[in-house]
Parts: sequence; structure tokens; C-alpha cells
Amino acid sequence: MQTAELFEIRWHGRGGQGAVTSAELLARAAIAEGKYAQAFPSFGPERRGAPVLAFDRISRNEPIRVRAEILEPDAIVVLDSGLVSIVNVTSGLKNGGTIVLNTKRTLADVAAEFDSKWRIAVVDATHIAQELLGVNIVNTTMIGALLKATGVVDIESLTEPLNVRFGRLAERNINAMKKAFEDTQIKE
Repeated sequence: MQTAELFEIRWHGRGGQGAVTSAELLARAAIAEGKYAQAFPSFGPERRGAPVLAFDRISRNEPIRVRAEILEPDAIVVLDSGLVSIVNVTSGLKNGGTIVLNTKRTLADVAAEFDSKWRIAVVDATHIAQELLGVNIVNTTMIGALLKATGVVDIESLTEPLNVRFGRLAERNINAMKKAFEDTQIKE
């Protein structure tokens, strides 16, 4: 759970998966709770399917003055488990930090691959998205998993940002987020 005054998150996804949207929605929820927040992407020659990064900074009680890319996050969220073999997703992750991974694999199998200095959270976000949204875009499901693993904002704080962003599709996205929250398994 979040204990630091400033909590930093790095999102790993592929172009078109919604990593940037996830970061923006999370920041809006934090602001709605009276926190300070930033959300920003890392731009490069990205194209649909290419690895992309997005970031969040959330502060409980102080304005955020830093504007640099996050190199030592408190948590990482991996929307596509295939990225683990091509990108060093854990680069700079703080000791005691949290890895939130979209995967079909068991928590025990995933935990065996990562250093024990990190908390591991897994959920089959792709299955949830296919089942509840009819697409394999996992951004809202992975927000639910992140919230279960970190408690960085209250899950109910996402309702309004999701309604604004998704309109008539918001309810399905809210349900997918809540299902992922329920299904996420965590190894401390």
C-alpha cells in the first residue's frame, strides 16, 4: 500500500493498448481526491503495437514540481506480459516496489521470475477485457489491478473520470476495472 508522500508509477504497454489513457485517468481520480497528480507519456517513434511508456506522479499534500521522466518508480504496470522479454520493465524499480502484470500465468510462476525485493500482483486482464468489453484493450482492467496492489487512490474515485472518458461505454469499463480489482492476486 502507498506510504510515501510522492508515489510514482511507470506504465509499460504497446501502442493502442491504452497506457497513456490509464495514466491520465488515474491522475484525474487522484485530483478528485484532493491530491496533486501528473500524468504524461514518453514520446518517441511509437506506432500501434510498439512498446510505449506512460507515467503518473501522485502526491498526497504537496504540489509536484519535478517534470522529468520517472526513473525509479514505486510501481510498474505491464499491460502486455510479452514486453517483459524485450524491455527491462523493472529498471529502477525501488526496493519494496510493486510489479502489476497482465498475465494468464499463476502468481507463483511469475513471482519465481522476479527478485523477492518486490511485491508482485497478477491478473488476467486480457481475459476480463475480452469477456466484459469485447476487446483486448486492458487499460481499465489494469487500473483495477494497480489499485488493488497499491491503494494509491480509491477505486470509486475512477467512476467520474471513466464516465467522462468513455461515455456510454463507461459502465462496462467500470465493471472490468472492478472485476480486475477482485481477481488480482498479490505476493508480498
